[in-house]
Amino acid sequence: MRLRGFVILILLLLVGTGLGLAFYVRSHGFSARAEPSRAEAFVARRVRTFAIPGDARNASNPVRSSLELLSEAMEHFADHCATCHGNDGSGQTLYGKGLYPKPPDMRQSETQNLTDGEIYWIIHNGIRFTGMPAFGEDKPGVPDEDSWKLVHFIRHLPKITEEELQTMKQWNPKSPADLEEEEQIQKFLAGEDTSGEKPTHHH
Repeated sequence: MRLRGFVILILLLLVGTGLGLAFYVRSHGFSARAEPSRAEAFVARRVRTFAIPGDARNASNPVRSSLELLSEAMEHFADHCATCHGNDGSGQTLYGKGLYPKPPDMRQSETQNLTDGEIYWIIHNGIRFTGMPAFGEDKPGVPDEDSWKLVHFIRHLPKITEEELQTMKQWNPKSPADLEEEEQIQKFLAGEDTSGEKPTHHH
């Protein structure tokens, strides 16, 4: 009899929670602009940890770090990852701020305390229901070296220098407006601009 009462209580709590959530969504909306609550962030981190297989979590980085490798990884990150994560890994970008959940500040402990294997798995496989896609070729038994190189760069983020950040800007993807502006400037400098006016800069 006690068990039946306990089950009914749990069901009532679940129904109440569901109704409360539905009321909140209906009254506040479900915008991607919102910041996840602490409870939501806590649950999301636990689900992420649970989703990574144990053997992947314990994997060691097969790629040895070097200055040359770090430079390669830095260029790769600037070209492929910085649009959402920012060159500094802070996630404070136009696209990053528009995602839900927001990209983590990878300089902080929530990322830095992950194992190399966990970081690699996230880069290589992505995370469902977030903006994090799967990168790299999926060849069973073949390490994705580019993703392992990125693991080294992510470890470097807490101590990245201003000089390195400036260097990365040249590798960031350019928008169509940026490319058009560069083309106009080149034509202007070559004397091909028939308008006689210096091209207007996009802001």
